[in-house]
Amino acid sequence: MDYSASKNYILEKLDKELSPDLYYHGLHHTLDVLDAAEFICKEENINEHDTILLKTAALFHDAGFLRNNLNHEVLGCDIVRESLPEFGYSKTAIEHICGMIMSTKIPQSPKNKLEQIICDADLDYLGRDDFKKIGDTLFEELKAYHYLKTREEWDEMQINFLEKHTFFTESSRIKRQPKKATHLANLKEKVKKHC
Repeated sequence: MDYSASKNYILEKLDKELSPDLYYHGLHHTLDVLDAAEFICKEENINEHDTILLKTAALFHDAGFLRNNLNHEVLGCDIVRESLPEFGYSKTAIEHICGMIMSTKIPQSPKNKLEQIICDADLDYLGRDDFKKIGDTLFEELKAYHYLKTREEWDEMQINFLEKHTFFTESSRIKRQPKKATHLANLKEKVKKHC
């Protein structure tokens, strides 16, 4: 498996070919998820082979946006199956990677430890200080694609999402859950003031 070459390949594609309307799902998000995945792998003592599979899944998890913003997880798996054999990834490794990508589809549905880690990495920002800044990029993207119009709709959507969301790994529950709870309380307070 030539992880380094596969990384260069997909990062270049994402950088050159993603729509400029993807204010959230841009190259910066992929790099953020990659960093979070590496961090969680260390915290959860994941072995080197599985860490490489997970990092590859993180790099490709939103690659489907290169083709369409609908069903991007399925499209991302198509890209994985087309491109990763060239970098020496086995069929088994590719299917593990696709399992991880598919588990990030909302609502998340991880079936094993690696899938739990990528799910937590994908939404790591929910429990970080940059929650509002990153959330604002998702708001702009959802507006650009006509999924919502107003800040009030966005606040309600975030409250609903945060109430349903769960971190799966012990390290994310310890490191991210407390701040996520604070963000949820702050949003509820903000919405209450508007009522």
